[in-house]
Amino acid sequence: MAKVKGAIVVDVERCKGCEVCRVACPNEVIAMSAEVNHKGYHYAFQKNQQDCVGCANCAVVCPDGVITVYRVKVSD
Repeated sequence: MAKVKGAIVVDVERCKGCEVCRVACPNEVIAMSAEVNHKGYHYAFQKNQQDCVGCANCAVVCPDGVITVYRVKVSD
């Protein structure tokens, strides 16, 4: 059976740093940046790409819809 690997892309300039996505991630893939966007918010980013399974929990809970999730099947 093929495994699924995921990746997220965050629209950094629209992220308001609410951290809901970070809490929703089962594999602790998302962290908050030490830097700020043009609005002054610490934005979310993918820190552990190898651990992302593409579950899309982060995108579903994001109140501003700034997260896009990509999934790809990888063979064992």
